[in-house]
Amino acid sequence: MIRVLLADDHLLIREALVLLLETEDGIEVAADVGRGDEAVDRALALRPDVAVLDIDMPGLDGLAAAERLSRDLPGCRLVIVTAHGRPGNLRRAMAAGVRGFLGKDAPGARLAEVIRQVAAGARYIDPQLAADALAAEECPLTPRELDTLRAAADGAPVSRIARGLGLSEGTVRNYLSAAVIKLGVHNRHAAVNTARDLGWL
Repeated sequence: MIRVLLADDHLLIREALVLLLETEDGIEVAADVGRGDEAVDRALALRPDVAVLDIDMPGLDGLAAAERLSRDLPGCRLVIVTAHGRPGNLRRAMAAGVRGFLGKDAPGARLAEVIRQVAAGARYIDPQLAADALAAEECPLTPRELDTLRAAADGAPVSRIARGLGLSEGTVRNYLSAAVIKLGVHNRHAAVNTARDLGWL
């Protein structure tokens, strides 16, 4: 029996997926949650074989939850399901140890197939998303520039970003300016939005 944790913040979708998976032989939904931080907590408590994570969730997004689970619960196989197949998201998912990556437009039975594949140690990547990722340009931002943009995403002032990252305010301004220039936008808010759209945040 493959024990699955399912995380999606849309209750209707989550309930439909639970019903779908419960009809599949050899698959049991051990828990379903609506937040990324809850997904991590429940997975650490229940130790499922596979965690199926939506990318866009409150608390922690699915990729951040995957990164944490990959580190803290390496025996749990990870599957990302998303309505936003951005190439940057796929690259970040692969770096986080995700074994399955598919779009929400996939047929329902495909999810069960992917769960079985990753539980058996194989990998499944949506072919179109893989092709898009190969064709996409690499992120021009350094890890520190990305960290600074993430910290700026909620509109925090430079002083708070500096304290949170342990940097000087001048260094934070330099990182934000560099990101704005590299992305060819007018301000840090536009840089955050562009980096998010490309799946780099």
